[in-house]
Amino acid sequence: MTDSDRAEKAVACFKEGFSCSQAVLSAFADEFGLDRDLALKVSAGFGAGMGRMAQTCGAVTGAIMVLGLRHGATVGQDRKAKENTYTVVREFVKRFTLLNGSAVCKDLLGCDISTPEGFQRAREKDLMGTRCTKFVRDAVEILEQLP
Repeated sequence: MTDSDRAEKAVACFKEGFSCSQAVLSAFADEFGLDRDLALKVSAGFGAGMGRMAQTCGAVTGAIMVLGLRHGATVGQDRKAKENTYTVVREFVKRFTLLNGSAVCKDLLGCDISTPEGFQRAREKDLMGTRCTKFVRDAVEILEQLP
């Protein structure tokens, strides 16, 4: 699958109504032999800044899950894998932040969707349809550049 195909797959998933974290992780599910439905379920609670708490962007948490699947340790004492995972996660967040100014949902949207007023404002301005779509695409494109 090409970079743009995977990004389009993630954006299409997001536009179906899935969260940003679900869109990102599910676009890479095939890379790990992971069932799409399982990817959607495991990432479901991370959308909208983790359970709509407006914390770490769901596109970022979805990407971190992908990086964990790529690099994560499967042996508790594998310090090299652990450090490599942390290094690549920091690099991802650095690149995402350089592109978007932050990796925090409320900063990225310019409003706090954890509050009813902030959520309403985001809906009225279609921030999820515009900004979040970009964040999903950016996350996938950065992942495609990383090992």
